Amino acid sequence: MTAFPLAGLVGLSAVLLGVGLFGMLTRRNFILLLISIEIAMNAAILDFVVFAAYWGPGYGLRGQSAAVVLVGLAATEVAVGLAIVLALNRARGSINVTESATLRL
Repeated sequence: MTAFPLAGLVGLSAVLLGVGLFGMLTRRNFILLLISIEIAMNAAILDFVVFAAYWGPGYGLRGQSAAVVLVGLAATEVAVGLAIVLALNRARGSINVTESATLRL
């Protein structure tokens, strides 16, 4: 058996996912929207690591490998998102999501 409570960590992941989804649906600032997406992705990363550790040694590297790939994807998302933020700020002078309905500059 494991030394950590599976239900507690999955519950924490569900709370993180809920906070991320709430932020994605309610925020109008593009940077806060990116932070909300990161929180939701961290919930998925936590699930991969927790379930890999819970299922035993055969699945451990698979879950951790998926988590590393997701961390790389999150870093890429931040880089592209910040590039979009800089471009929007230069073109329109604002990073409000509602003001930039189209991403054409």
